[in-house]
Order: sequence, then C-alpha cells, then structure tokens
Amino acid sequence: MQLMMLGLPGAGKGTQAARLSEAYGIPHISTGDMFRAAIAAQTPLGREAQKYLDSGRLVPDELTIGIVRERLQEPDTANGFVLDGFPRTLPQAEALDDTLKSLHKPLDCVLYIHVPQEVLLARLTGRRVCKSCGATYHLVYQPPNVEGRCDRCGGELYQRPDDTEEAVATRLQVYSQTAPLVDYYRARNLLRQVDGEQSIDAVYADIHHVLAEMQSGQR
Repeated sequence: MQLMMLGLPGAGKGTQAARLSEAYGIPHISTGDMFRAAIAAQTPLGREAQKYLDSGRLVPDELTIGIVRERLQEPDTANGFVLDGFPRTLPQAEALDDTLKSLHKPLDCVLYIHVPQEVLLARLTGRRVCKSCGATYHLVYQPPNVEGRCDRCGGELYQRPDDTEEAVATRLQVYSQTAPLVDYYRARNLLRQVDGEQSIDAVYADIHHVLAEMQSGQR
C-alpha cells in the first residue's frame, strides 16, 4: 500500500504515519529521514544536499526529488510506504507523480488530516521535546508525569524555537501553500479527509476505516 499523509504542521501526520507503518509493515518515510539517510550513506545526492543544509539554504526541488527517488528504490519499500511531509508544493507533487509512475509505485491514497489553524496554534505552542531522547509531550494533551521531565529517560523537556507562538504562526502561513495539494489530489480521487481534532486513537480509527473500505473496494 502506497500512502501519503497531508496536513499542516501539528495535524498529527507523523504520529499517524508511524502507526500505519507498524500496522501495515511499510516504512514511514519523512523528508528529514530521507535527507539523513542519503547524507549518512554519502550518496552523491546526499553530499549535494548537505551543502545546502549546512549553509541554511533550502534544498532545491530537483535535488529533493532525486533523494526521494533513491529512497523509494530501497528494498523495504517493496510492499509500500507512507510518505510524510512531502510533497509540499504543486511542482513537487507533479514531479513525485512522474517519479512514482516510472517506479511503478502509484499512490493508493492521500490521507488529509484536517485541523483548523487556531487549533494547531494551541497544539504546537504547547509541545515539549526531550533533550535526551527526543520524546514528544504536550502541556495539555499529553503532559509528562513530572513537570519538565521525560517519562521515558528523565531528560529535560524544552520548547523548540519553532514552536513559539510567533514561529508557529509563520510556519502555518508558509505551509498554507499546501492547500492547493488538497484540490490536486481530490481531483484525482485520491484524497480522503479525516477530522484531526479528535483524539489520536479516534483519528487512527477513522484512517483504518478509510483504508479498509478502500481495500475492500479493490477486491
């Protein structure tokens, strides 16, 4: 099953993608993961991407698509994948279509987790991350047992610089360019919208229902 997660920052794409990865036995592939893997393997594209990342510049679409193509040819994608955080623009989506077509791995479904921006603002500003192990918490929705300390390793929790109210507002504005992707995939009858304001378990249940219906319709 070839899946894609779509939604604004804080909608829960990564959380749900990780659950789908485990449930269906397919890799959860995020843009960050792809870059890190290519750089760690020191592929030619990875070395090129590192130059941009080290200098704080955006990695060009052509290079990103090349790294996506590399990742989607890895053996663990033989039974499918779940893409998270890519594409983010229409040109990227069109290039991804061409790549998937050439690899004979067309998308089966685009899962759009919809959450209003005002809700996302509250979610993201309340997020706290462990400095030691990277575990994620939320002051309202998923607080740690001990304030300021990670349940898993006891590490110190902190607020990422991009989770401050000003930074989050800017991120949401920038990511509004994702909106055309909703229409793009809906027009191709690939988009399935899920209410992201529900609990994590309820969102997953809805996603599971959507995929089960889709699979039964393919039989």
